[in-house]
Amino acid sequence: MTSSSSSSNLTLNLQDSLTHVLNDFLKQWQWNNTQAERDLNARLAEENFNNVIWYLVVMIGIYAFIVVAILVSTVKSKRREHSNDPYHKYIEGNWTSQPHIQAYNQSYVITNPSSRTFDGPGSP
Repeated sequence: MTSSSSSSNLTLNLQDSLTHVLNDFLKQWQWNNTQAERDLNARLAEENFNNVIWYLVVMIGIYAFIVVAILVSTVKSKRREHSNDPYHKYIEGNWTSQPHIQAYNQSYVITNPSSRTFDGPGSP
């Protein structure tokens, strides 16, 4: 038991001594700062940067709102623009109805009855 208590005692002593050395080193290091650094640190400590995060959140939110509004208005204008487009009406038509199928299955020739025959050189 003495060996375990002495080892734990040694560990505690080592921990205390290292903590003391590190604290002394950090205090000495802080003390070695120049007066200008101390003034700067004091000034920064006085300034309040807590509201900077809220400012950034509000600005990013406003920007996001504007971008979304532009996108939505563009999509709506495109939808309204093509609502009466003949091509889209043609696509929307009912292709399974009988009159459409019969009209597309019949072949016919469009002629110009007022055209004259050509009786010149090179005619067939």
